Amino acid sequence: MEVVKADKNEQKEKQSKKQVKVSLFQIVWRWHFYAGLIFAPFLIILAVSGSVYLFKPQIESTLYKDLYYIQEEGSSTSNPSAQVANVKGIYPEGIVTSLTFHDDPTRTTEISLMENGQTSSVFVNPYSGEVMGSLKKEEKFTEIFKKLHSELIVGGTVANRLVELAACWAVILLITGLYIWWPRNRSSIWGTILPRFNKKGRTFWRDMHAVPAFWLSLFILILIATGLPWSGVMGEQIKRLATSTNTGYPPFAHSFGEKPESIIKTKDVAENVPWATENLTVPASSSNDYLPLSLEDVTFIAKNEEIGKPYTLSMPKGEQGVYTIATSHTKPGDNATLHVDQYTGSVLSDVRFADYGIMGKGITMGIALHEGRLFGLANQIIGLLVCLGLIGLVISSIIMWSKRKPKGKLGAPAKPKDEKVTRIVFCIMLAMGILMPLVGISILFVFIVDRFILSKIKSLKTWLS
Repeated sequence: MEVVKADKNEQKEKQSKKQVKVSLFQIVWRWHFYAGLIFAPFLIILAVSGSVYLFKPQIESTLYKDLYYIQEEGSSTSNPSAQVANVKGIYPEGIVTSLTFHDDPTRTTEISLMENGQTSSVFVNPYSGEVMGSLKKEEKFTEIFKKLHSELIVGGTVANRLVELAACWAVILLITGLYIWWPRNRSSIWGTILPRFNKKGRTFWRDMHAVPAFWLSLFILILIATGLPWSGVMGEQIKRLATSTNTGYPPFAHSFGEKPESIIKTKDVAENVPWATENLTVPASSSNDYLPLSLEDVTFIAKNEEIGKPYTLSMPKGEQGVYTIATSHTKPGDNATLHVDQYTGSVLSDVRFADYGIMGKGITMGIALHEGRLFGLANQIIGLLVCLGLIGLVISSIIMWSKRKPKGKLGAPAKPKDEKVTRIVFCIMLAMGILMPLVGISILFVFIVDRFILSKIKSLKTWLS
């Protein structure tokens, strides 16, 4: 009798463990399903816009070649002051905010101009000083895709947070997807590492979704992680962490003498500033007893300080403003941000890549990787393949869903019977929400809506089941 009882207890224990595993699989699949259903459109938008923006240099060089390029006319170029004067002659009401000098001798000088509340890029032949034409910055082809990528075109805080929310949920989609994919009683590589091309219907599309997702998961995770420093909530958390741990950037690297206190940040007064120095405090110029420096003086300082082209020279804002020399669109190791006294020419602040802390260096390299400029064309192609792969994952999931979806129902995975497992997974999700605050808020929002609204509407409850 005791043996029989022991066998029954063992059988019960096995059945209980099996039930827990089944419930765990169901709840994870359910989270994966709803997250994918809600955020699939946003992920396609991010992937499409990102894949286009990766090739910004090639696209703009083709579309705007008549503005970007001229015939090299010798070794001597016209001085920057003359170039600005020619621009002011055509746009007398415009305010010049910056000049960008390129390393390609056939590239025009790009002068940023503020006129009637709009920013334009005016292109000047660096040899003759001739104004070649202008473009409104927000109307550049790649800028449209950049705004779509970061603000869904409409712009504003809500759109930016939606993009960040979609990116954060993509991380959860990867984690839950890998759990669902994980082989349990399967010894074959088919259906796990390689898709089963001989299958049809839902099984085929399941493999076309799960197998590429496995191979792409690390690359997608890297792509998401390197994009988060720009986000509104996570980005600010990352900056605060870098600042509080002194692993971002030093306040005034390679500078001498006392520095006046300021609440102005570099990103507020300068263009094309590296991420790591966007929040660098801007010092003030000395007394205006001296005449302001000419643009030729400032470009000489840039050359003397070994700032390689391309770099952007931002104009001083007001009598105490400074010239800012910044380069960020090259390889991360060439990053530099200099603040120069507009009267004396003293370099008040000089921060290079070598001065960044470990987080600053890592994030700067990550941003370059995200934008496809860390290791040239190969970086762009890898980024494109990951974006196309992400689009393929979304499409295959939609097809797979359509093949299993019952008529008149959403086709969501069944609710697990084990409430304890459901609560444990919910708590784990909330823990992830602490790391990604927008995710946490969205989980609580969905929980409240499901618990107090959707569950009360019978027809909707039936459709969602």
